[in-house]
Amino acid sequence: MSNTPNHLFKENSPYLQQHAFNPVDWYPWVEEAFTKARSESKPIFLSIGYSTCHWCHVMEKESFEDNNIAEMMNEVFISIKVDREERPDIDQIYLAVCQMLTGSGGWPLTIIMTADKKPFFAGTYFPKESRTGKIGMSQLISRIRELWNSKREEILKSAEDISRSLTQAATPRIAIEIDESIFEKAFDELKRNFDSEYGGFGTAPKFPTAHHLTFLLRYWKRKENDEALNMVKKTLFEMRKGGIYDQVGFGFHRYSTDREWIVPHFEKMLYDQALLSIIYTEAYQATKNKLYKTTAEEIISYVLRDMTSVDGGFYCAEDADSEGKEGKFYVWSEHEIKSILGADSEIIIKMFGVKSSENWSDNNHNYSSYSNILHFKNGLKELSDESGLSLVEICDKINSARELLFACRDRRIHPFKDDKILTDWNSLMISALSRASSVFENRAYMLSAEKAMNFILEKMRTSQGKLLHRYRNGDSGLNANIDDYAFLIAALLDLYEVTFKTVYLKNAIVMNDALIKHFWDEKDGGFFFTSDDAEALIIRSKEIYDGAIPSGNSASILNLIRLARITGNFEYENKAYKIINVISKNLSSTPSSYTQALTALDFVYGPSYEIVICGEREKDDTKEMLKTLNENYIPNKVVVLNSEDDELKIISPFIKCQKQVQNKATVYVCTNLSCKAPVNSKSDLEKLLTQVTKIL
Repeated sequence: MSNTPNHLFKENSPYLQQHAFNPVDWYPWVEEAFTKARSESKPIFLSIGYSTCHWCHVMEKESFEDNNIAEMMNEVFISIKVDREERPDIDQIYLAVCQMLTGSGGWPLTIIMTADKKPFFAGTYFPKESRTGKIGMSQLISRIRELWNSKREEILKSAEDISRSLTQAATPRIAIEIDESIFEKAFDELKRNFDSEYGGFGTAPKFPTAHHLTFLLRYWKRKENDEALNMVKKTLFEMRKGGIYDQVGFGFHRYSTDREWIVPHFEKMLYDQALLSIIYTEAYQATKNKLYKTTAEEIISYVLRDMTSVDGGFYCAEDADSEGKEGKFYVWSEHEIKSILGADSEIIIKMFGVKSSENWSDNNHNYSSYSNILHFKNGLKELSDESGLSLVEICDKINSARELLFACRDRRIHPFKDDKILTDWNSLMISALSRASSVFENRAYMLSAEKAMNFILEKMRTSQGKLLHRYRNGDSGLNANIDDYAFLIAALLDLYEVTFKTVYLKNAIVMNDALIKHFWDEKDGGFFFTSDDAEALIIRSKEIYDGAIPSGNSASILNLIRLARITGNFEYENKAYKIINVISKNLSSTPSSYTQALTALDFVYGPSYEIVICGEREKDDTKEMLKTLNENYIPNKVVVLNSEDDELKIISPFIKCQKQVQNKATVYVCTNLSCKAPVNSKSDLEKLLTQVTKIL
């Protein structure tokens, strides 16, 4: 580590600050770096990562803090560091390059390119020295130097060819017709990839991929297919009992390194908490299984406790590492558990499969005495039968033990927290809180969602109303991308449907119109990832794949449909159909890679429901109608509360003729272009819902 800072010293990103005292002469992504590379005829070494990335830390410690490696890098390259969470536009392009050239991608992402930003080499983590078939940094730098000096024309041609291929890959394919058979095809793909023993999809590593499950729930609803529901239930149960779930402090780790969900990669991401709390909430609506409700509430309690700023925004991540070791904060020794819990420790030791040595194995980690990852090894009934205690007594002991373990763990050195506040991830969490508030009748969730939304609207927009991507230490900046807009619009709609404050609908429309104005592709349809006034990169990409986070285009399909049904402006719906055309070829080829888009299509094909409640939000009869709606799983609906708000009547003109009947809260339900007779009692609403949705 150098005593002299490099060019990252004044950057606001926690990730860039982590590298500010590396002996590598890092630059942020600024024109100065590219100008210097051109003037000195050097290639660019681009390293992309994020502050809570374990292997980013490893590569930094091995190579970027090493004086010899740094000296070589400074001689051969102009080196640039990028925080992928701050600049997803840059990350998205060069991750696609890595996947194109190597067949895979991840972080740290390593790109070597020309001063014109055209890549000719890509990879991920590189050790300091070559080992097991992977070239080391010292050898890589020497090789690049040799080729740059001796075969530069070939390198420049290769960079041109790669850039051309990237542009071709981004060119829209010819649209094909999509029909409802796409749902069956997607289900069959997911079924083939489903792990019937442990839940989830594929083998290892396993990611939660919540939007697969939200699609499967809708497929179950559409087709009355119990196999789809069982896939959801199995996955949610196995994840909840596994080590991927923090059994002591709650919340999900990023992914499992093994098939059984036992050994996680320990970092925690805000977007996972948001997306998983949504699917657990929906699963509770569909099944009434209290485990799902408890899990959703626990995830939210973790976020509100550990990931929320004083101003109400949500921090983006917690690191996997503490004290230089991945997961040390989360693992336990048998001796420690016994010393903390005393006589009750035996139940916990049996429940979580705690051993005197270790209850898992991974050659990449070494925790000495701390070697147990808590996960449910035994069932409650099994323990009850063995101990003679009732299930209630067992649960009480587990809850008491968890609190004691949490208090003890809280005194450990905590993992690093990345306290950036990102518009897109915050918006996902606002949606999660809004939906949980409706379903669980929890007003505190609604207030937290409102506080976070007000933070975004007040702190993360320019004085001209332009949306920004990142806030940290009082500084808002970076152009918003499609994900920021799309997820914020969805959050505004979700927040409206729990508060019924017209201001959120108005803001959703304003944001959606801005998205169309600055991101829409007038030639081919769909939304670009960046706005028309953003920095020009080697391509202007259009993201459609639903990866760890759903794509902004997929989210926008659903937003546009919801807005069309609320406002009666069917130009929004036409835009949604154009996005479907853009993704149709890819969707038809591998539909299980576009499950968020399929969730939107499920709404498009219907049945879907436009529901208007005429009544006052805080009156008991209105609350009773809302409770009846929210306790049931009706995914494809929009709900408007007509409380004689003149502004709302401008947004939703069709509500003007819908009035209360007999001065009681009255519900109007329309489906498939047909409106049912209004109802104004709970029992009549239940009968109507049974008739039109088959849910009760």
